[in-house]
Amino acid sequence: MSQSSWYLALGGHQVGPLTPDGIRQHLENGGADGSTLCWTAGMPSWSPLSSVPEFAAHFRGAPPPSSGAPRVPGRQAHDIDFKIHGNEMQFVEVELDPGECAIAEAGTMMYMTQAIGMQTVFGDGNSAQQGFFDKVLGAGKRLLTGESLFMTVFQHQGQRGKERVAFAAPYAGKILPMDLQQLGGRLICQKDSFLCAARGVTVGIAFQKRIGVGLFGGEGFIMQKLEGDGLAFVHAGGTVHALDLAAGETLRVDTGCIVALQPQVEFDIQFVGGIKTALFGGEGLFFATLRGPGRVWLQSLPFSRLADRIVSAARGARREEGSVLDRAFGLGNLIDGDG
Repeated sequence: MSQSSWYLALGGHQVGPLTPDGIRQHLENGGADGSTLCWTAGMPSWSPLSSVPEFAAHFRGAPPPSSGAPRVPGRQAHDIDFKIHGNEMQFVEVELDPGECAIAEAGTMMYMTQAIGMQTVFGDGNSAQQGFFDKVLGAGKRLLTGESLFMTVFQHQGQRGKERVAFAAPYAGKILPMDLQQLGGRLICQKDSFLCAARGVTVGIAFQKRIGVGLFGGEGFIMQKLEGDGLAFVHAGGTVHALDLAAGETLRVDTGCIVALQPQVEFDIQFVGGIKTALFGGEGLFFATLRGPGRVWLQSLPFSRLADRIVSAARGARREEGSVLDRAFGLGNLIDGDG
């Protein structure tokens, strides 16, 4: 196992692959501690470093930390623990203490234990004390991003111990734990990437100020905005790559490959180039231009690209089926209702 590639959950994103010596270096310089989650091939789920025999000697004499995200003093949002399970088709299991809550998009729940209560709320589910106008405003924001008017709140309604609720990713990819307190309290995401969060995280909208981004950016004028100081979980397709852009550093990206970015990152649109490249290059007419400083998260498989490939493959398969008469005159399509 010592020769395996290891991964750490640091600062809201996955770091790796790392060697064991690389992880020990993170521990020695304070970049990680016993509560930092790690994973390598052969482990059933992400686990704290202090519980892994490979690194246990580093923590001898120190009290074992709790699993999930490290506790951060002064957090206003509910301070939840979590574990991310799986590789390509992941789900996140959230542990709640009595009275703690998590909010999630409708239809993402995978399972929950006995003492978890579930309630559908109007708006973004941030606070049960919101007035009617605030709830209508929150619901209106969600409607603009194409989401449901309602969210679901999951609460530990028991008196002792921990209870668990799990949320599944909608398609193959990665679930990213984003600690908004460490990220400055705000994060801009593509409009369908939010999965779940601790109670106290607000799910709103972010308007793109530049008309070029709104018209040609692939995401339109509106993206999701996550605000607060709690943990939020974002889903991305394929493999995720996080980049820290220096001040003035520019990156050109396919518009669909953007998962999330810090609000100080400038987001603009740039024409691909020559007419021949634009029309026949297969990469679309525009690039997204990201300018630092700030962190951006990119995905290798946008859902729109995956859906296009599935539709194209289905049409191709249909053309290959049936007899010569079927292909020539579409008789099969007429019979099965597709014509």
